[in-house]
Amino acid sequence: MADAIRTDSLTKSFADFEAVIDVSLRVEANEIYGFLGPNGAGKTTTIMMLLGLERPTRGVAYLLDSPSHAREFAVRRRLGVLGERQVFFDDMTAREYLRFFGRLYSVDRIEHRIDALLERVNLTHAADARARDFSRGMQQKLGLVRALLHDPELLILDEPVSSLDPRGVVEVRELLHSELGRGKTVLISSHVLTEVEQLADRIGIMNKGRLMVEDTLDNIRQALQPEARIQIELAEPDRFPTAALLDLDFVSRTELRDGRLSVHLMGVASPAARADVSRAISQHGGVIVNMHAEQMTLEQAFVTITDEDVERLAA
Repeated sequence: MADAIRTDSLTKSFADFEAVIDVSLRVEANEIYGFLGPNGAGKTTTIMMLLGLERPTRGVAYLLDSPSHAREFAVRRRLGVLGERQVFFDDMTAREYLRFFGRLYSVDRIEHRIDALLERVNLTHAADARARDFSRGMQQKLGLVRALLHDPELLILDEPVSSLDPRGVVEVRELLHSELGRGKTVLISSHVLTEVEQLADRIGIMNKGRLMVEDTLDNIRQALQPEARIQIELAEPDRFPTAALLDLDFVSRTELRDGRLSVHLMGVASPAARADVSRAISQHGGVIVNMHAEQMTLEQAFVTITDEDVERLAA
């Protein structure tokens, strides 16, 4: 599958430091890519180069197979961008604001498109209110609607859920999954790691200007923590033959303590692995009351990778 975004040895130097150093990242078409890093890691500068707003010192970035610095309108029309801060014009209502951008991009059936997207993010009631008077969360959702208005192939979203309440987060999550189902590609830069963990197919983590790792979360977990554990509560734990689970080739050992069964896995506690363990327990007469996986979260992986003493994944 073709890449929606690709950079080759992308570097940006300023007078006294290098903000981005030899970054080669790849965002596949039709995936959600989480682009993470602590403050000052180089994420914003990288995104500015992707958008053609900063020229790289060396290296090149491609968006939809075109060099990002070309800034051709035909390519820009296939791109939707949400910045961390939204700017609204004078006394424009939300509808007027969206209509303005819709006309710039010659959006067909613009009023229908505006109404449909506002409904998706629960802003229909505010369509004719002044956008600059919105709460920050409402402005963030309006900015996302603007980014989606012309039906772009590629979305680059900076902090799309940082100001949203839980309901708003769910609305945006469902909207992005819907866009993914329509073949779109999404790059998300965010500090809300729990949300990125739920959304992203693959993750890139920057630190000190370098791309430290780019992979699926499961592969990152396995590299940092080779063993996961499933904790299981059984109806009659003392009667269950725990050794039977060792027949599964990914189970390294089992422990039964205080009525709870711990199953240690070589690798991650993927849904498939959990299903295999559950099936094996049922086949040997066990009845599961409760089961949950204990494994490294994205937040824990992020802290480990960006720690000053950990550089083993930056290869």
